[in-house]
Amino acid sequence: MPEAASASFSARADSTLAVSWPARAPESRFGQAERWLRFAVPGTLAVFLACLIGLAALHIRGQRAEILAVAKVEVEEFARLAARAVGPAGILATDLRGLMPESARHSGRRLLLVRPDTRIVASHPPLPADLQTLSQVLGASEPLSGLGERAGTIALDLPGGETVLAAMHSLPGGLGQVAVVQPIEPLLRGWSARTRDQIVLIAAAALVILGVSLAYGLQTRQATRADRAREKIHGRLETALRRGACGLWDWDVARGRIYWSDSMYGLLGYQRQNKYLSFGDVNGLVHPDDGDLYSLARGVAANQTHIDHAFRMRGADGAYVWFRARAEVVVNAADGSQHLVGITTDISEQRALEETNAAADMRLRDAVEAISEAFVLWDTGNRLVLCNSKFRHLHALSPEDARSGQSYTDVMGRGVLPQVRRESPEVGMALGGMAARTFEAELADGRWLQISERRTKDGGYVSVGTDITSLKRHQEQLQASERELIETVKDLKRSRRTLELQTQQLADLAERYLDQKAVAEAANQAKSEFLANMSHELRTPLNAIIGFADVMENAVLGPLGTPRYTEYCRDIRESGSHLLSMIDDILDMARLEARRVRLSPRAISAEDAVSSALAPMAAAAREKAITVSVDVPPGLDLLADPSAMQQILVNLVQNAVKFTPIGGRVALRVRRAGASTHLFIEDNGIGIPRSDLARLGRPFTQVEAQMTRSHKGSGLGLAITRSMVELHGGSLRIRSEETVGTIVLVRLPAVIADRTASTRPSARAPETPRTGRRAGSPVAA
Repeated sequence: MPEAASASFSARADSTLAVSWPARAPESRFGQAERWLRFAVPGTLAVFLACLIGLAALHIRGQRAEILAVAKVEVEEFARLAARAVGPAGILATDLRGLMPESARHSGRRLLLVRPDTRIVASHPPLPADLQTLSQVLGASEPLSGLGERAGTIALDLPGGETVLAAMHSLPGGLGQVAVVQPIEPLLRGWSARTRDQIVLIAAAALVILGVSLAYGLQTRQATRADRAREKIHGRLETALRRGACGLWDWDVARGRIYWSDSMYGLLGYQRQNKYLSFGDVNGLVHPDDGDLYSLARGVAANQTHIDHAFRMRGADGAYVWFRARAEVVVNAADGSQHLVGITTDISEQRALEETNAAADMRLRDAVEAISEAFVLWDTGNRLVLCNSKFRHLHALSPEDARSGQSYTDVMGRGVLPQVRRESPEVGMALGGMAARTFEAELADGRWLQISERRTKDGGYVSVGTDITSLKRHQEQLQASERELIETVKDLKRSRRTLELQTQQLADLAERYLDQKAVAEAANQAKSEFLANMSHELRTPLNAIIGFADVMENAVLGPLGTPRYTEYCRDIRESGSHLLSMIDDILDMARLEARRVRLSPRAISAEDAVSSALAPMAAAAREKAITVSVDVPPGLDLLADPSAMQQILVNLVQNAVKFTPIGGRVALRVRRAGASTHLFIEDNGIGIPRSDLARLGRPFTQVEAQMTRSHKGSGLGLAITRSMVELHGGSLRIRSEETVGTIVLVRLPAVIADRTASTRPSARAPETPRTGRRAGSPVAA
């Protein structure tokens, strides 16, 4: 708890306590030193053993070096003395046995007389016959022959692997040299024996030290295991106490000090500061209304051996916590002192539950008293547990006659059973393995009671009497209403038979409607085929009329005579062209309705398509001084059939130019929008009424009245254009306002690489656009 982190424990029993104890008591100095010594002693022994071995090794190496140094000085001095002794006698007359008699010869030492050319003249002891030169004895790389006495005494490895000390001195007059060879192994024999003795002594000491260390380590390990086991047991005990909301007490009554477990501190929200608490500190935490520790101490002094006491103690947050202490007096065998040892359990939840149960019991009694039914509850021994005033009034009982705990015979013997005029049949049932029954009774005063009785889970018996007088009267009314409802149902059945007859008639009418619809669709199909055939038959004579009118108008075969004939020929040609354009529209519309038009969409340049569509209308735009603007992003492609795209654009641009007044403007824009390409044809012409926009695009539909038309047209151009756009998988939308202008939006699928590369069946339009024909428009349609 945060409040306990910065508080200190007051030693006064009557002071306001704010307690903050650390989690564990600090270890004693001996405990800390003992833990340190567990590691220090083995380390000290190891360091001592290492130092002993190191010093012994240094002493042995020093002895060996000293022996070799003395031997080098002796060999060099012997070589110098031998050279002086050989000098006066000459190299050939010298007796080496006399220079080094057997009694004075060192073990293994050899004396050599060498000529200037390194040949050995004499040797003592003698050499084998095959060794004639100094290099054969000392090795090919020996330095003595070159350096002579300047080399001093040096260590050499002979060809046989033996290590020797060698020294050389020159004879007077340059007659040769004297060489002394001393093997090292005989010199070190005494040193080797002493070394073995010292190693044995050091090994014995090391074994003793290792044994002591091993014994100490085993003892330390056993002590560590014991400490860990103690700590584990202590931890498990604390866990069990903490999980059980318990605390351990050990009260030394004679010394007036109390030991608490860590779980006890945790229950109160405190922390441990010292190992023991004083009697006054703990007594100051006890609620004054629950007694004190002095009364428990007096009970212990009066030979009371067991304690079972409930009390409250103040926690770190100032709130009191309920505890129940169960303890027993234990006598310490060492000093005979009395200790009160036991467990303290947190019973705050039990106390709260008891208070809650008491409040719930009170609320239950109030609720039972407040209900409108007569209620009574009997226990398994047929003793009264609970009843309300309605039950007492029904049986004419006073509150004293219906007290809890009285038997059924006593209670019902003092009461009066109500008079019953009649009872309904009893209904019995089993609910969850418990028998239950319900019946109705009419009292003498005309009231009806529904009595429900059933067994409780603990074997008791509960009975509830409900006043159902109003329900009974309502039931009688329901029975009368039921009879009226039966008559109404009969009337509904008769109406249902009438409705079924009418439904059959409607089904017959729907069947005749489907037959007439099929006939109409067949007639429409025949009409479309007739128009297609008739349009094709009319184009043949019209082409001849137009051709001959053009020949006569241009006087190809000579003048006609009167100039007015030329005007008549021009009128004939223009009327024939207009009629041919209308026939072409009818033919296209018929083919579209008959679904005989096939397209082949592919990627085409948007800029080329727009330029091709504007070329036929350039002359008409110049005549009316109309400004035509084009906005096409470079490199943008359209996914469309080229001929069909030409026809779509020509129809829309022709409409825009036709219904735009002199000096107006027409704009054509192309934009890429996600997976679609948008073409906008915008003009500031006469516009279209909002009420007529929904009718545009239908075949033969015209906005202007037939008698008030100011522009020519068949009403098929916009329908053909919309059908062509939809065959491409696109759509056509029109926005217009009178006297402001019109915007036509053509939405086509955008060009996709996989899509343009694939071949699929599609609609095919006429291969060459018809530019001289009349096209439908938003106004003329």
